Amino acid sequence: MATNTLVRIGALLVDGISIGLLYAMLGLGITLVFGLGGVLNLALGAFTVIAILLTFELTGSVPVVVAAVIAIAVTAAFGLFLDRTLLQLVYRSEGDERLLLGIFTTLGLSIALQGALSLRYSGEFSVPIHIDTVELSGAFIRGSSILIIVASLIILSGMYLFFSRTYTGLATRTIMQDETGALFCGIDTKRMRTFVFVLSVAIAAVAGVLYGTSFETSVAGAFDLTITAVIVSIVGGVTSILGVVVAGIGLGILTTFISAYLGAYISTIALFGIAIGALLVKPEGIQ
Repeated sequence: MATNTLVRIGALLVDGISIGLLYAMLGLGITLVFGLGGVLNLALGAFTVIAILLTFELTGSVPVVVAAVIAIAVTAAFGLFLDRTLLQLVYRSEGDERLLLGIFTTLGLSIALQGALSLRYSGEFSVPIHIDTVELSGAFIRGSSILIIVASLIILSGMYLFFSRTYTGLATRTIMQDETGALFCGIDTKRMRTFVFVLSVAIAAVAGVLYGTSFETSVAGAFDLTITAVIVSIVGGVTSILGVVVAGIGLGILTTFISAYLGAYISTIALFGIAIGALLVKPEGIQ
């Protein structure tokens, strides 16, 4: 009996870590854009769904890996188009005015994208790929969970090296800490904002494709993914990259166990409760 309980806990822990890493990537997408440009991107979840749908459509013509790469590239290119058009209008404002304008602009964008996608796509979709379950010490681990963990760790490690070892990454962190100081150092903040927004969309697209290997989602699910990303970003600290990663993994494990033992509805409530508690007790986030 005790052995079965430990095996079940082990399997849930692996699932929780995989979901937590997806949460971390979604939260990172929110944190990068907000930290650098002061814009809360409420359309982030729509990009994840677009990547899933593109992969789903392309898989009939090309291998699933190629389809995923094309879907991520197309979604990132769409993000570049939106940055050069819609978001440039937002960046003309400053302070609270930019924050509010960004919220309404990206919220309106999210609603418009979901409305347009709903005209063609109803029901739920996933990435059509089969990955065998793996038995590990008596525990049956989903192959998709292992894929998500490996791919997410590679991407997040790459992000860490990028932000800590490259000039562009260090310049990005400088702007997040002190935009005025960065301008005096000769850093092109406008170009960096565009780069970071496209990077955040690409990360969201990767997270979407990985999410689609394990779960189904609908067009309306974009809103849930956005809210989850915002909660992770709040708990981690909206300008802390490391804090967001830690918060994502922690929340992923916590919600997986709550969902398994108390139900998905309770886990959703717990997610909001944690966000409220974090704002009351530690408003600056984990950092």
